[in-house]
Amino acid sequence: MQIGEVAARTELSLRTIRHYEEAGLVVPSARSQGGFRLYTEADVDRLMVIRRMKPLGFTLDRMRDLLSVTDRLDGHAGTGPPEGDERGELLESLRGFEEAARRRTADLRTQLARAEEFAAALRERIERIEPVESDRTGRTGEESEGGPHPERTAPV
Repeated sequence: MQIGEVAARTELSLRTIRHYEEAGLVVPSARSQGGFRLYTEADVDRLMVIRRMKPLGFTLDRMRDLLSVTDRLDGHAGTGPPEGDERGELLESLRGFEEAARRRTADLRTQLARAEEFAAALRERIERIEPVESDRTGRTGEESEGGPHPERTAPV
C-alpha cells in the first residue's frame, strides 16, 4: 500500500511516517516504478508499535532499541530466531521495555486523575459562583441557553 493509505490506517501524518523512515525506525518494503513508497502489513504493524510508544515518552533511540529486540526475537534480523543466552538477554530486554511502559502508563493514569480532579474543582467553583452572579445581575448563566428561569431570577 502507498503512504497515504498507511497514514490513514495508522492515524499518523505523512510527515511523521517520513520522519520515522529518516530515523531508521521503519523502511518501506518496496518502491513503485514511479518511486512511491510501498508498505506491507508488517510495516503498518511496526508503525503501530511506534505510535503506541510515543505517548509513553519513549525516545527515538529507545524505539529503535525495542524494534531491534523484537526483530531479533522474531527472526527478522536475517539470522533466524535466537537461541540460548542471546534469546534470554533479548527477553530480559523486552521485559525491561514492558516494565517501563507499565510504569509510564501508571504515571499517566495519575496525571489524568489529577486533571479530572482539577476540572471538577473548577466546575464546583463555577456552580458556587453562578447563583451569586444571578442574584446581583438579575440573570442566570442559563438565560443564554433557553431564556430566563423565573425561579432563579432576582427581581429587578
